[in-house]
Amino acid sequence: MLDRRHFLATCSGMGLGTTLFPGVLWSLAQDRAAGAPAAAPAITEAMIDEAAKIADVVIADDYKKAMLNGLNSAARGYEEIYKLHMPNSVQPAWIFDPVLPGMKLESVKRPMQISAAPAVLGAAPQNIEDVSFYSVRQLAELVRARKVSSLNLTEMYLARLKRYNDKLKFMITPTDDRALDGAKRADKEIAAGKYRGPLHGLPWGAKDLLAVKGYRTTWGAGGFQDQMIDEDAAVVERLDKAGAVLVAKLTLGALAQGDHWFGGVTRNPWNPEQGSSGSSAGSSSATAAGCVAFAIGTETLGSISSPATRCGVTGLRPTFGRIPRTGAMALSWSMDKIGPICRAVEDCAIVLDAIYGPDGKDRSVRNVPFNWDANLNWRRLRVGYLQSDFELQPFPAMEPLPADASEEQKKQRQEQEQRRSEARARAEYDHQYDQAALAKLQRMGVKMAPLELPKFPFNNIRSMLTVEAAAAFDELTRSGRDKLLTEQGSSDWPNAFRVARFVPAVEYVQASRARYLAMQGIAKVFDAFDVIVAPTNSLQLIVTNLTGHPAIILPNGFRGEDAPKFTIAGGGNYGGPGTPVSLTFLGQLYAEAKLLAFARAYQEATGFHKKHPQLD
Repeated sequence: MLDRRHFLATCSGMGLGTTLFPGVLWSLAQDRAAGAPAAAPAITEAMIDEAAKIADVVIADDYKKAMLNGLNSAARGYEEIYKLHMPNSVQPAWIFDPVLPGMKLESVKRPMQISAAPAVLGAAPQNIEDVSFYSVRQLAELVRARKVSSLNLTEMYLARLKRYNDKLKFMITPTDDRALDGAKRADKEIAAGKYRGPLHGLPWGAKDLLAVKGYRTTWGAGGFQDQMIDEDAAVVERLDKAGAVLVAKLTLGALAQGDHWFGGVTRNPWNPEQGSSGSSAGSSSATAAGCVAFAIGTETLGSISSPATRCGVTGLRPTFGRIPRTGAMALSWSMDKIGPICRAVEDCAIVLDAIYGPDGKDRSVRNVPFNWDANLNWRRLRVGYLQSDFELQPFPAMEPLPADASEEQKKQRQEQEQRRSEARARAEYDHQYDQAALAKLQRMGVKMAPLELPKFPFNNIRSMLTVEAAAAFDELTRSGRDKLLTEQGSSDWPNAFRVARFVPAVEYVQASRARYLAMQGIAKVFDAFDVIVAPTNSLQLIVTNLTGHPAIILPNGFRGEDAPKFTIAGGGNYGGPGTPVSLTFLGQLYAEAKLLAFARAYQEATGFHKKHPQLD
């Protein structure tokens, strides 16, 4: 028998005691001593060859044998980490911070200055549903003055949620008991003169990736339908403190992708034959349908922007690090953001004021005051617009088919050309709304300077998102439970998670370094502007999600009956005739107050947010 201590001591004397070499040799020696054949390593030289192609490196044959011990030892190390069974709520050790050295941020907190009381006070509404599409500001005044009770509002919104859910599929779990208790409490407090502020007694809906104690938190995904998380998310706690009343947990695309969830597809209230887009699908659909006073959504890369556009609501994506994500499903620790989805810009400001700031748990959140002032002089703000993004871009030519193309290839090409033709027609039609926005801003007296964003490989840097998402759901992939997710296409999460496992760690770090350069480049642009006007569906969506800048998305008109339609599947995010279009305003880091003041001025000048869908 070999003596392990003697063996290791011998290795140490050879200068190998601090390497992984003794452990590997010891295993091989044990196998040989037992008369077993030499154990083959789990990772072979042939595997190194294949992996090197993926990693885009060339490894000489002489080096491969030297790599095997380290690679196999590392693989065993992975197994030890897997044994920790880390839940999705565990944060990484590193923290993404969008603020660069030398940036000056707001430091003094001032009282929130909301707009003057709206002209809604008179006799109490004879039909409570007459106020279902009121803004937060309007509803707040009715509740404060006790013209409408929180209980009546809550019962009305609960009834509407249930009435329209079969058509729109925006709700996963109603929270009736919690809501009715909260509404009764709010009414008692207000009657006793203990008014908490403009959200007191207002019913709201939560995207179902926010944990709520006593209710399931499904993440919209098959395999998680019965998941219970025994805590309230930080945002839920803060809205409870503000006196708001949670009436429902709303849909999201599975694991925050798209509008397909385990119970179906969330629908667009303006055209229920189409999806609402995602992933804050239910939050946008229910708000647009007048079934909540406001909702909370999240965005990693378009999950507030896209459904807000499709459903014609106003969505705020705050600065990264503005709102704590404690108790929310993690997808990308360096990109996830929580934000309000409302009917009006000032509603977003009121909600943001209630939920922002550090909670002592989410280490990415900075203590930077948010000072909403509805009377801020927006005319003094420096405004730019993304010139080339407002211009029609040519569609690149397609590669010609080979001479020996099969009939199936020819058929696929015909469908591709048809999609491109219809996409081009849509882009040309929708272009008028972007141009009308610029013209309207000019009539408002806004002097806009043209600008272009610096060039960086933004689409390549975004690989960080999928790598982080694959880590967040690592055990789901390795266990094979990813097969339970509703969508299994090449662009859906299950496949994206698998692909991301092949991104080398070095390339993830390189993407992060490139991201820092991009942050510096975008910061120089915002040095000259307080607000930047942009089309919603342009490169800025990727850029500003990577750099952490805030954005407000608001309705910008409605397509006419002459709008082009898609005749084949695969039309993409397009609503068609009678559906809303949107416009996006971008702001400086942690400068949402200026951003929202400017957006509110545009919204009040256009009035598109006052239109609502006919559901019956």
